[in-house]
Amino acid sequence: MNSQDVILGLLHRQPRSGYEIKQMLEMPLSFFFDASFGTIYPTLAKLETQGFIVKESVIQEGRPNKNVYSLTDAGRAQFQAYLESPVEKDVFRSDFLVRMFFGEYMDEDTLIDWVRDEIRKSEEGGKQIRHMQEQLPPGLPPAKTLCLEIGAELNAAKTRTLQETLRKLTELS
Repeated sequence: MNSQDVILGLLHRQPRSGYEIKQMLEMPLSFFFDASFGTIYPTLAKLETQGFIVKESVIQEGRPNKNVYSLTDAGRAQFQAYLESPVEKDVFRSDFLVRMFFGEYMDEDTLIDWVRDEIRKSEEGGKQIRHMQEQLPPGLPPAKTLCLEIGAELNAAKTRTLQETLRKLTELS
């Protein structure tokens, strides 16, 4: 899976602007895929060059024109090929965990601060997930709700583990 696959998937449902794609990547996809504007626009240009999408410039009154991207038949076929390909192993990256792995080189107060900050971020993420779950339209397919349910469970487990680690660190200091 790469940014091309995800963008083709987002355009499969409906045409979108680069900004709308970024919004979709911020919520709900941000729990399992991340891409910045610095990735989105070069990817859109590449997909257009490959003939997988077309760009239409939409004139807006009082605002800059926006480009709206749509899938071509080749883009639909490419996205279908991605869906039919073998599922790849999950990849997880965490700057926080890398720093904690090397935490023996830091003082305990800094470690405690890092853990407290990560708890705050995790609790905020939990609130966002719960809000998204409350906003789900009725009758959403189980395959789609699975993403939020796994996100909620992983986030809850992370928060519990962080709180237990904080307890242990504060007992040691």
